[in-house]
Amino acid sequence: MAIQGIESVMQAMQTAALQASGSKTDDASSADFGAEMKAALNKISETQTAARSQAQAFEMGKEGVSLNDVMVDLQKSSVSMQMGIQVRNKLVSAYSDIMNMQV
Repeated sequence: MAIQGIESVMQAMQTAALQASGSKTDDASSADFGAEMKAALNKISETQTAARSQAQAFEMGKEGVSLNDVMVDLQKSSVSMQMGIQVRNKLVSAYSDIMNMQV
């Protein structure tokens, strides 16, 4: 079971690596890294919003909302947030390494 945001982040990283090495990429995979990161962050936000709204619906006693679905959505939200934090940490670490290089 894969998180949907991971594929877009991995594709963006592969595209950035190909561009850095000077290789040509096709139009479909030449997406902007910033746009891909923004899309991944928006997906994380949407996942959290959906989980919160479903949890509130369950708390209010709406029919058709089961505890199992609420718990699964909350866990998906948590995992996607942790993935976003780890990607951010890796980017900050890479930036720090680049800034500490001697020219």
